[in-house]
Parts: sequence; C-alpha cells; structure tokens
Amino acid sequence: MNLMPPITKNLLIINVLCYFASLAFASHGVDFDELFGLHFFLASHFQPWQFFTYMFMHANLQHLFFNMFAVWMFGRIMEQTMGQKRFLFYYLTCGLGAGLAQELVQLAEYWYYGFGNYEQVTLGSGIVAMDEYLNRWNTVGASGAVYGILLSFGMTFPEERMFIFPLPVPIKAKYFVMGYAVIELLSAMSLKGDGVAHMAHLGGMLVGFLLLLYWRSGGGSRNGGYRSYGRGGSDTWDGFRRWFASLFKKKEPHIDVTYGGRYGQEAAYRQQKKEQEEELNRILDKVKKNGYDGLTPEEKRRLFDITRK
Repeated sequence: MNLMPPITKNLLIINVLCYFASLAFASHGVDFDELFGLHFFLASHFQPWQFFTYMFMHANLQHLFFNMFAVWMFGRIMEQTMGQKRFLFYYLTCGLGAGLAQELVQLAEYWYYGFGNYEQVTLGSGIVAMDEYLNRWNTVGASGAVYGILLSFGMTFPEERMFIFPLPVPIKAKYFVMGYAVIELLSAMSLKGDGVAHMAHLGGMLVGFLLLLYWRSGGGSRNGGYRSYGRGGSDTWDGFRRWFASLFKKKEPHIDVTYGGRYGQEAAYRQQKKEQEEELNRILDKVKKNGYDGLTPEEKRRLFDITRK
C-alpha cells in the first residue's frame, strides 16, 4: 500500500470503508444505499449529492471486489501517467457521466411506458404506489468510473499485451477495451432487467473518451493540472470551441522530406512514425518504472506532443 499512488490508494480505502460502514449502519436500520445511491431524479428520494455519493456505494462484496481490483490494477498506472489531480478529476467525471447516462435511460423508460399517467404499478409481489416503484430505481457502484479508467488505459497503452482469463493467449489492451464496450452494448440491448446498469458503464466510457480527446487536442495544462480560465468565461468557451472544431478538421501528416518523389515521402513518413513510436515506448517504460513525476520536463513535453497527435 505504501508503494501505491495516493489517489488510487485513497479511492480503495474510501470505497472499502463506505461498504463496511453500510453494513454496520444496516444493523441499526439505516440503509446507506437508499440514502446515498443514485435515485431516478423524478423519485421522491432523489437528492443532487447522490450523483457523487453513488459511486462509493456497492451492492455486495463481490461488486466491491471486482471494481476495486480494476481500480488497483489500472488506476495506479493511469495516476502515474496522468498525474494526481488530473486522474482524480478524470475518475470523478467518468463517474458523474455514468450517473447522468443512467438517469437518461431511466427517463426514456419512464416516458416510453407512460408511468406519469399512473398512480400504481402491478408487480409480481403485488400492487405498489408509483412513487415507491420509482424509488426502487436506485444505482450504486464505481463501475462507470472504472470503465473510464479501462478506456484511458487502452488509449494510452494500446499495444500493451494482457492475459485475460480464460483466453489462452495475450490480447492487446485496445482490443480488450473495445471488446468490453461491445459486450456492454449487447448486454444493454438483450439483458434488460438483469440488475446491471450497462448504459451507465458505456456512459462512463463515453465521457472519458470525450475528456481524453479534449486533453489531447490541447485542453488543460501539460503538467496534469487544470487550465486557468478568465473571469468572464470566454477562455472556457474558446477552449471547447477549438476542441470541437478540431474533431472535424482533417489533419495532414507532417512529413520531413529529405529526398524527392512520392516513394521518398512515404519512406520518410514511415521512418518518422517509427522514431516517434520508439521514443513513446521508451518514455512509457520509464513512467511504468518511476512514475510520471520521474520524467524530465522535456520528456513530459514529448509525451504530451506525441500522444495528442
């Protein structure tokens, strides 16, 4: 634990403490999931703070273990790569995005079935009031933030090979992440009512993807902190405007042509890409061994410049 980066370590500690606190208070009749889980925003038990607190609640020990195992396995690497402040911001933002995605899915279900037109709902256990039924739409868990971390790992170390049980051969990180996304999408469409917030997982990945794109396009400072915006907010708007414009702008590869002809340009471009990949792998290996803070200012600049392309 002493060798673990501080944000990852504290996230593990807080989640474990919250779980055992929920067990302790449950024996005294206090339901933490009911208080701090994310309710549907039209339900009477909904509170705004639940968008934050729900990601520290877990349904059972198995739910807690697998989420925290993923935070430990991938979070410590991404914290060393991003820096502490940026990693914490990323983690919480993915969790908030997952919660918002879940609320939108529940709102679509509420409209589709016309629940607003009824006062009661008939269930297998009997008839319950509509308000009580809506209060049962309760989401807990750090899975949305965890899926955001998985995405960031796959985008940062796409060629890293991983052994995933029960596959007999290693799989590249980029395929691992894409596979998870496809599984969640198919599960969301075919396993309705299984008690898993599949769309929340996808929401966490989507928000993480957009945030990583924003950072890679130049948003935020290079040292892992936050951009300082002006009082009027114009810098904020300009930053997001430039970012969205960059998504639709075709980027031409920069080629240092040392000899003429089309084949000469292609050879020069391939050589430049090869040198960049070798430099990136060297820097990432150093991050793995010594952490992000172990890089020199020039190496941090080169890492930022290469990964944003």
